[in-house]
Amino acid sequence: MIQDGYRLLLPKGLLDYFEVLKVEEEPKLIKIHLEERNNINPIGKTPLYESKGFYPNVLVNDFPVRGKQLLLDIRRRRWIDKQTGEYINRDFHLVA
Repeated sequence: MIQDGYRLLLPKGLLDYFEVLKVEEEPKLIKIHLEERNNINPIGKTPLYESKGFYPNVLVNDFPVRGKQLLLDIRRRRWIDKQTGEYINRDFHLVA
């Protein structure tokens, strides 16, 4: 699986919520494309939320790896609450 080799480069727990879509390696750059998983609904219960696309991608400049710049291209999902019609998203606290 493509994400296994890059798991050590990513912040702990990130792959619980995101999956690696693609990795681009260039001579001075590693760019990891991540997409938020569509798993906000409780397992085994009636779905409360419906996926309604994505927010614009965010580029996060992480620590260099072996002299290469490491960029995380993060694509966050948004959902709509089927009962209230409000848009929701997960609240991630990222510490630099």
